[in-house]
Amino acid sequence: MPKKSNRKTISKVLFAKLRTAATQAARRAYCPYSHFPVGAAILTADGKIYSGCNVENASYGLTICAERNAIFQAVAAGSKQIAAVMVYTPTAVPSAPCGACRQVINEFGAGAEIYCVCDGEGELRTSTKELLKHAFGPQNLA
Repeated sequence: MPKKSNRKTISKVLFAKLRTAATQAARRAYCPYSHFPVGAAILTADGKIYSGCNVENASYGLTICAERNAIFQAVAAGSKQIAAVMVYTPTAVPSAPCGACRQVINEFGAGAEIYCVCDGEGELRTSTKELLKHAFGPQNLA
């Protein structure tokens, strides 16, 4: 079971809003191949919430994860700084973002808090820096 961290977290009200948005997004997932619905909600630095779900494709490489879908929704709307990411899976234990999603989260939220929740009691509270140590990012291209 993932452990909880002692880090500073968002308010309980905001946590609940993000969880609800991620859970609702998971219900809209298109996952006929993996049968693994995932929902994500992104809190931007300007306080807006964007959600996304995983969308699979018969050509598997064209699939997009929920986290990247939500981030791209935020960017398309003009928000380019992520403060927090909530990931929901209808599982007994929480699932953390995949490597590709960690890299994209780092691009827009190197200091973001990451919350992973599920139908079980466990939850994971971590950060981009903890999930992607020694990350490659925009600073490497300067």
